[in-house]
Amino acid sequence: MLSPSSVAFLKRLLDAPAPSGFETAAARVWRAEASTFADNVSADVAGNSMAEVNPGGSPTIMLDGHIDEIGVIVQYIDDDGYLYISPIGGWDPQVLVAQRIRFLGTDGDVLGVVGKKPIHLMKSEDRERASKITDLWVDIGATSRAEAEARVSVGDPGVVDSRSLDFPNDRIVSRSIDDRIGAFTVLEALRRYAEKPGKARVVAAATTQEEIAWHGGGAAICAQALGPKVAIVVDVTFATDHPNIEKKEIGEHKMGGGPILSRGALISPVVLKLLRETAKQSGIAHVVHAVGRDTSTNADAIHIAREGVATALVSIPNRYMHSPNEMVSLADVDNAATLIAEFCRTLTDEMDLTAR
Repeated sequence: MLSPSSVAFLKRLLDAPAPSGFETAAARVWRAEASTFADNVSADVAGNSMAEVNPGGSPTIMLDGHIDEIGVIVQYIDDDGYLYISPIGGWDPQVLVAQRIRFLGTDGDVLGVVGKKPIHLMKSEDRERASKITDLWVDIGATSRAEAEARVSVGDPGVVDSRSLDFPNDRIVSRSIDDRIGAFTVLEALRRYAEKPGKARVVAAATTQEEIAWHGGGAAICAQALGPKVAIVVDVTFATDHPNIEKKEIGEHKMGGGPILSRGALISPVVLKLLRETAKQSGIAHVVHAVGRDTSTNADAIHIAREGVATALVSIPNRYMHSPNEMVSLADVDNAATLIAEFCRTLTDEMDLTAR
């Protein structure tokens, strides 16, 4: 099980506001924790954070979890001091209605509330219409453009103002599970590997800009610099154990059922086989997820870095993705960290990772 200190670190990490392109607050929390046990901790110009164990070892294994979250950005301020926002990443505008927003202003955080016309004043046809983000505004209590601009600026990012919550049955809720939980898991796996290192050099990376990363984001830069032979990407995927989910389309992934290992297109069959063998030997329950094309994760960029990287994807089942209340099981996180640490101990330079 996760230690109390690890859970406390996880909550600090989840609560730090860090939308894509503005990951500094969460990255500092991650690096501070990594510094308590890693041999080397560093950052790069893309905002990626790296923690290394067994720096003289070989081969190099990259453990990737993106540290950014979806958010919003100030697009326009009107004469009455209301803010209009654009999305950072993929939002369903319905979940933004009536939320509180925490903007990361130059001189400190600024709170606002998302406004919408009251239902009493809507025409009947408008009541049935889904809100668009352009229908919404944010009220920070200002009475003029000048007053608003004294506190926030166009281009200031923001996140939903919420804190992580403990739920029964070893579950945790947060707006930033996707994918702060991955950044946490790779560091927890590195911590466990550090207790009993194998032959490999292992680098955990908290990478940036995945939520807007049609270009590969920070992960592409990080993989190019580290030159790993193997990469394990940790992200979330859709839990299918709640109402209105079609398992025939995306498979069966239950919270508490263990980590999910992707199989298909971009995934190294050799690394996947080693992961499954490690899971079996360690008694770790897991589920296989079929991926026919790209994975929509950092694995898509990492596997084509340099001359190619043998890449696998380990996912944590997540309920209510891209909402203010994402939910995962800490048991799944714990098992994923153990699986990855044990996998890293098995890898040697003599292993042939060529797909044949």
